[in-house]
Amino acid sequence: MANIIGWDIGGAHLKGARLEGGRIVEAVQIASPLWLGLAELDRAFGAAKAALGSADTHALTMTAELSDAFPDRAVGVAAIAEIAARQLAPRKLLFYAGDFGFVGAEAVAEKTEAIASANWHASAALAARHYPDALFVDMGSTTTDIIPIRAGRIAARGYSDGERMAYGELVYAGVVRSFLMAGLRLVPFAGRWVTLMNEWFANASDVYRILGELPDGADQMATADGQPKTVEASRARLARQIGYDAKDVAPGALTQLARFFGEAQLREITDGAYLVLSHAELDAQAPIVGAGVGRFVVRKLAGRLARAFVDFDALLPALPQIRAKAADCVPACAVALLVAGQSG
Repeated sequence: MANIIGWDIGGAHLKGARLEGGRIVEAVQIASPLWLGLAELDRAFGAAKAALGSADTHALTMTAELSDAFPDRAVGVAAIAEIAARQLAPRKLLFYAGDFGFVGAEAVAEKTEAIASANWHASAALAARHYPDALFVDMGSTTTDIIPIRAGRIAARGYSDGERMAYGELVYAGVVRSFLMAGLRLVPFAGRWVTLMNEWFANASDVYRILGELPDGADQMATADGQPKTVEASRARLARQIGYDAKDVAPGALTQLARFFGEAQLREITDGAYLVLSHAELDAQAPIVGAGVGRFVVRKLAGRLARAFVDFDALLPALPQIRAKAADCVPACAVALLVAGQSG
């Protein structure tokens, strides 16, 4: 195959990666909030194609079928496949179906359950080619996948999102879109436990922006109040979450509060990892292989678990200047590499 573009079609972002000569030469992430309508996906495809160019073959995986734009997952898979076919015609399309491998557009209806939300499986399959025993952790804008790899095989107990959440293999915690009032009721502030307002006043991107940890380009969504993506504006949003105006709170106190939110999110992911490890029987030397825009958090997780950390950007055969972006978009890179039969 002369060239391949891998696609990861999510409900919030469209990610694409171009493979030429066995190397990832370009990777993009485009905001695609499907809850605003399916036209968002068409728009995102247009922007991504302009950046990635054309290709002989397109390899696709998806999670967007879970969007409330669709009445159920089957309808979502079919609709997304139809949009992709229209946008990428007349080129060859291959859809990732987990253990079934890749299937053509004509088999999408038959393999709906395997195609739905299988992007984690593609990424873990690629990771297993490099580390036969590892805990693969991909933290993105919205969720975190925690997948055990044992003896070169994916050792996950769940496959669907519902199953994986029950087993700790999917944690709804991301570095951009997570609502701060989700999962927490009380936070420490001014020597008291303060109740969080049950409103979307701030999200995780505000926390990591205040802490100076949010990677450049990670936050592509609108802010909760429509105000700028600055530290000052993030402090105002965070203060509002506990019922204050930022002018009435010392900046240091808001930074401390942001650290607490970050710590709470890390604890949630750590709990999921411990649940997975309690069943996976991984050797203590098996590393944490980190992917996604939240790799900086996954690195902290590795420290908590006393395991070595491997950044996925070291595993991808990518041009140096786009290596970090490619590691933000691992599922898109993975399906392209898996189709090409490349292991890096």
